[in-house]
Amino acid sequence: MNQCKNRVYCGTLRESDAGKAVTVYGWVARARDLGGLVFVDVRDRTGIVQCVFDQTDDRGLFEKAAALRSEFTVEITGSVRPRASVNDKIPTGRVEILASGLRVFARAETPPFEISDDVSVNDTLRLTYRYLDLRRPSLQRCLTLRHQIMQLTRSYFAENDFLEIETPILTKSTPEGARDYLVPSRVHPGEFYALPQSPQQYKQLLMLAGFDRYMQIARCFRDEDLRYDRQPEFTQIDLEMSFVDVDDVIAVQEGFIRRLMREVKGIDIETPIPRMTYHEAMSRFGSDKPDLRFGYELCDLTDLARGCGFSVFEAAAEAGGLVAGINIGGGAKMSRKEIDSLGEYVKTYRAKGLAWLKVAESGEHSSSFAKFVPEERLRAVMDRAGVKPGDLLLCVADGDVELAQNALGNLRCEVARRMGAIPENTWKFLWVVDFPLFEYGEDDDGNTRLYAKHHPFTAPVDEDIPLFESNPIAMRAKAYDIVLNGTEIGGGSIRIHQPEVQSAMFRALGISDEDIRSRFGHMINAFKYGAPPHGGIAYGLDRIVMHMAGTENIRDVIAFPKVQNASELMMGSPSTVDERQLRDLSIKVDIQKKQ
Repeated sequence: MNQCKNRVYCGTLRESDAGKAVTVYGWVARARDLGGLVFVDVRDRTGIVQCVFDQTDDRGLFEKAAALRSEFTVEITGSVRPRASVNDKIPTGRVEILASGLRVFARAETPPFEISDDVSVNDTLRLTYRYLDLRRPSLQRCLTLRHQIMQLTRSYFAENDFLEIETPILTKSTPEGARDYLVPSRVHPGEFYALPQSPQQYKQLLMLAGFDRYMQIARCFRDEDLRYDRQPEFTQIDLEMSFVDVDDVIAVQEGFIRRLMREVKGIDIETPIPRMTYHEAMSRFGSDKPDLRFGYELCDLTDLARGCGFSVFEAAAEAGGLVAGINIGGGAKMSRKEIDSLGEYVKTYRAKGLAWLKVAESGEHSSSFAKFVPEERLRAVMDRAGVKPGDLLLCVADGDVELAQNALGNLRCEVARRMGAIPENTWKFLWVVDFPLFEYGEDDDGNTRLYAKHHPFTAPVDEDIPLFESNPIAMRAKAYDIVLNGTEIGGGSIRIHQPEVQSAMFRALGISDEDIRSRFGHMINAFKYGAPPHGGIAYGLDRIVMHMAGTENIRDVIAFPKVQNASELMMGSPSTVDERQLRDLSIKVDIQKKQ
């Protein structure tokens, strides 16, 4: 089909276009027959424009227009003119097209829901008919923004001498962390590819190959439980650089973030972006991705808890744990019912409960623990936390420091939401640095062992290298996360490039020599041939677009997302396959088929 040379997008027409002959293509958003006139709103991905059909036209257009219904696919030709009744709610609301031609490409059945941002539709129905859902203006704006950010990304890193190089999708399973998605091989019976959780090893090998600046917008896959900001398949802006240390990587990234904010949001952010150590972030905010748009910082009360008379506080302090509180300015107006609901909230993060103290404007205080604590000690707690009349102090105590910090970190965010304390249109970036190199976790047999906090190729801080043998849990990593408004949007590290340090890392993780050869032999061999110091970062593209678009649901910025159980409702995946396909793959499914 040859499109008219006068073709324009619906949402681009303005008063300056008056008098122009144009053709628009799109879907009928609404058709209204007012007797002598038919008004048809036509929608494409740029917006809506009103088209007018006049009964006095003797070419039969009026009758065809009167038969139009929502979601018919049409071509309308005409001339642009000023609109008699202005609609300033839409960008094209001061003009309309006086139609001189109409072509219907396809009729449409009544859709299962109205194609509008103002209609509330349950997610299951929307995602089952995702191709209709995607016609909604808000989602079309989100996906257009995603395209713009991807173009900006490619442009910035190309200007900074990065080469865009694709890495394999079918790769080797080297399980460490989240579960792999596995793909059976037909030509190698009984063997499997893995879909990449990230291009980590390939991009390091590219550094060894001499491509000193690499970039890729990479598809990645993790078989893990879903949350509001996660999907089983997602997109990373993946980067790696040679002959660099932490400051070099961060400097390039801050240039990218500066351009992103300026070109997408029209905001000039100050650089350098502040940095905070992991230890400080956890101590002050109870999170390694703190939201700095509001206060409610944690206040350590552990020393005051010792011998205070309140057994819950005393037990946590004596166990080497943490007793800490958050002072909520103006929070004394919260009812007992509201405070109790916060107590239930922290229990979802494994805290045993919530202790509280409120001070009325008169200065009188009430508390869940005051009767157990001497007045002098109580005053010391209030002074330490800066509690004044009208405030509310919320406390968590636990023998596990990280558990207490995590509960309080989530509590401060929940209270800020309830109190309306999170300012709008505020952008707080932060680098969190000096993460622990290791953390403790349980293996499949229930035994406690060391795991890499990030991945086993993360370099330790130079002065901590001697601690491999004596105190590995105290080691810090040359790792850094970029945080925006309480969300980690990217993370990376300097990598290990010395074979002896990599070997020490594997030993600390309890990986046997046989496992090292089997899972990482290609990496170990490559490092024998001259590895440059290198490091990089990976951004979650989906999360960045989510923030830039101002939506709280990651599904809004992905064309065809998965739901909570990792299925895709529109096409019905995953699905069973026939026996012949399984035989070709030497696979037998040992579960009963669903009736």
